[in-house]
Amino acid sequence: MESLAQLEALCERLYNSQDTAERARAESTLQCFSVNTEYISQCQYILDNASSPYALVLASSSLLKQVSEHTLSLQLRLDIRNYVVGYLATRGPELQPYVTGSLIQLLCRITKLGWYDDDRFREIVKDSMNFLSQSTTEHYCIGLKILNQIVAEMNQPNPGFPLTHQRKIACSFRDLALFQIFQISITSLQQLKNDIDKRLKDQALSLALKCLSFDFVGTSLDESSEDLGTVQIPSSWRPILEDTSTLQLFFDYYAITKPPLSKEALECLVRLASVRRSLFSNDTERSKFLAHLMTGTKEILQTGQGLADHDNYHEYCRLLGRFKVNYQLSELVNVEGYSDWIRLVAEFTLKSLQSWQWASSSVYYLLGLWSRLVTSVPYLKSDMPSLLDEFVPKITEGFITSRFDCVQAILPDDLSEDPLDNVELLQDQLDNFPYICRFQYESSSLYIIKLLEPILQTYTEGVRLPISGDNDDLSIIEGQLAWLVHIIASIIKFKPSTSSSSEPQEIIDAELAARVFQLLQITDTGSHVQRYSQISKQRLDRAILTFFQHFRKSYVGDQAMHSSKLYSRLSELLGLQDHLMVLNVIVGKIATNLKCYTQSEDVIEHTLALFLELASGYMTGKLLLKLDTVKYIIGHHTRDHFPFLEEYKCSRSRTTFYYTLGWLIFMEDSPVKFKASVEPLRQVLISLESTPDTAFRTDAVKYALIGLMRDLRGIAMATNSRRTYGLLFDWLYPSHMPLLLKAVAHWTDTPEVTTPLLKFMAEFVLNKLQRLTFDSSSPNGILLFREVSKLIVAYGTRVLSLPTPADIYTYKYKGIWISLTILTRALAGNYVNFGVFELYGDRALADALDVALKLTLSIPLADIMAFRKLTRSYFALLEVLCNSHINVIVNLDTSTFAHIVGSLESGLKSLDSSISTQCASAVDNLAAFYFNNITVGEAPTLPAAVNLAQHIAECPRLFPEILKTLFEIVLFEDCANQWSISRPMLSLILINEQVTLQL
Repeated sequence: MESLAQLEALCERLYNSQDTAERARAESTLQCFSVNTEYISQCQYILDNASSPYALVLASSSLLKQVSEHTLSLQLRLDIRNYVVGYLATRGPELQPYVTGSLIQLLCRITKLGWYDDDRFREIVKDSMNFLSQSTTEHYCIGLKILNQIVAEMNQPNPGFPLTHQRKIACSFRDLALFQIFQISITSLQQLKNDIDKRLKDQALSLALKCLSFDFVGTSLDESSEDLGTVQIPSSWRPILEDTSTLQLFFDYYAITKPPLSKEALECLVRLASVRRSLFSNDTERSKFLAHLMTGTKEILQTGQGLADHDNYHEYCRLLGRFKVNYQLSELVNVEGYSDWIRLVAEFTLKSLQSWQWASSSVYYLLGLWSRLVTSVPYLKSDMPSLLDEFVPKITEGFITSRFDCVQAILPDDLSEDPLDNVELLQDQLDNFPYICRFQYESSSLYIIKLLEPILQTYTEGVRLPISGDNDDLSIIEGQLAWLVHIIASIIKFKPSTSSSSEPQEIIDAELAARVFQLLQITDTGSHVQRYSQISKQRLDRAILTFFQHFRKSYVGDQAMHSSKLYSRLSELLGLQDHLMVLNVIVGKIATNLKCYTQSEDVIEHTLALFLELASGYMTGKLLLKLDTVKYIIGHHTRDHFPFLEEYKCSRSRTTFYYTLGWLIFMEDSPVKFKASVEPLRQVLISLESTPDTAFRTDAVKYALIGLMRDLRGIAMATNSRRTYGLLFDWLYPSHMPLLLKAVAHWTDTPEVTTPLLKFMAEFVLNKLQRLTFDSSSPNGILLFREVSKLIVAYGTRVLSLPTPADIYTYKYKGIWISLTILTRALAGNYVNFGVFELYGDRALADALDVALKLTLSIPLADIMAFRKLTRSYFALLEVLCNSHINVIVNLDTSTFAHIVGSLESGLKSLDSSISTQCASAVDNLAAFYFNNITVGEAPTLPAAVNLAQHIAECPRLFPEILKTLFEIVLFEDCANQWSISRPMLSLILINEQVTLQL
């Protein structure tokens, strides 16, 4: 670097330039500062002499990288630490905030990494106190920033730093320094109460929050999770938390500050409300703490201060939600002022429900609070009234009313914003509601029925109305009905477990369910049959499907015998005498949806998911076969009867459809019925087979192939026994297998065709539940593998010759990983004696393995590790090869062998335990082969052993490097599969005894 001015100009370009190429050139030139340890002294020179803040940031960030990624001497790290502390003391106040932040991060990283190396690293709190004792505001701010950063640094893992060592440092910091830092934050907040400098208050509040959010017991709380667990504050903190002024301090800060500071004060209160119960010295102290929390929250409700801000509002709802999580209802009712508090919380909840657009994500916490309160009532032993009888029905009604309002409010604006479309939000809102509703179930159900009856009447009258362009009124009614059906479904889902309360509640369940079954008689009649393309109609039908799913789990099949009261009432109301009749209604709706919906993927997917649930249930599956509708579906599964089968965007659903049909077909042990059922598919196969090559590249053939492969995969998935698989195998082989090769030959460059084809084959060769067990005299296993070999060779040779596409994963890698999966499953299925191929000079095995290896070697290792599914299929194949076909690996040339073994080392470092386990098994097999044939034997005679000895002679560091990696993982990483990872270590140690002693 010629001059400091030139470096400052480069730094300016690095951080400010709009030109990507110019930025990249500057980064390349300046990279030496963060990579080469010889440049550490130059970084100090830059800090001492540069005037540009960008140059200062470069120097501090380069030092941070050096400290994090290189092993520096203890003295050098101490020198850097002391230099940064002195630099911040002298020049800190005049620096830009981002420069100060970068230097503080460097100081805290050095402190963390050197925590156990020297006691002088632990003096960071003392150094911060020196800053706090200075007379200037800037020094005070720097002191608070250092404490903020050190708490954050200690609480987060660093990449490449062993988790066990990380946790050890965090625990030591918690015991030695964290309480003192929390005390500093409290003292600072008290002193700054009347200070006008917002920055200092922000830093002090942020510090208190970081201390209370510290991972005290190493549970690695998920920051993205909405639900906060119990805060495990150490017992040494007891005096400061039992001191009433601590809690009051945060309530005061909420009152005197504006967002975002007021939100931070509330976050601190949420954590204080979540502290473990056992922290308090006795029940009296805990009750005093609870009373203080209730008083503080009550005052906020009375004044409404700060709740106009959305962030404050959301955090305040979280605070209320914590009351019942951490305290018993008996404790709440015994607090003085409970009646006023519960009344205010009820009013606040009702207001929140009315402001559903503004508070939709916050209502979840309030409903959670009320559901926990009502579920605790049976256990309430106190003489004090809980007052829940008075408020809960109002909240039930308020919730239902708010759902109605949202339908009318949303419709004119934007249909896509409807909460009914957001499955997760809908689930959150309805999860807690059933408990609240069942608390006063009779009155709640009467309210629901009172709302439902007139809407149902209007919807019934709509059957006779002519179809008009303006159907907003009907859309609103369908939206309201969808909400009510979802609400009824959620109530039915949570059936009471106690027998004493279940009988009267079953009768009410029947009353509500009857209304949904009444609605079902209307939805697909008259003018409503023209509305399948309307989003509001689709939402209503999805709500009905959800109701069926929950009703089935509670009252159909195994549960039906315990629900006599429900069915006797349904019989009186609608003539539905038992669960078979209900099942007939449900299947009727499934058939209607599959016939009438051609465009809506969501409704088709939801319908098929319900159909599969019914078919795969042991009892419900048997019952389905008695129904005429199901017999009709099994006999008429063509696009003429079910138009969605023709719709390309619904083609993924075909697999589920045929999986369900297959499940039902195979329940009956009848080859004749099987052949009759799959006759439509046989016609498609014959049609495609008879298509000449010249006409095979047409859209009609393309979509017919895609559909057929998805259908066949569904049926293959349904074969779960040797008998059922035999039916499918005999039907397909040998007459229809050539079609697969013909399709691959013509459509290799079209993943829309090859992906479903290869996925079908991957399912067809999978030996799940030992279904591919042929007779001892049967050649079927060998014949099947020959078809696999032909397919992989045909696809692999063609895909390797294709030019590199822009979307390389979709057009190349996806097909390759499925091909590798097919071969892996065939090799590991244990239904082929592979010695036969070599014995009779059959090239099927050799050709398949040759093409598979060419496919794997055509992909850079970086890409293999980057795509998760590709990674899994690659290492699964290597494990099988090293286990059963080790000759293939060791007979490769040395550079290829070294590449494959090197990739196993990369796989061992994978965070996916299944991948690292596979790699460990592969390494173990390789090392054991070396030990058995080379280490303990005489001169190797087997060709494979000779080749392996030659490879290791040319690359002597291959096995020692893997052994070193394994030691590092086992000793320093927190791996879930330690037993599997450590297995290859014995065989590696035995073949590398001298190297092991040097490690």
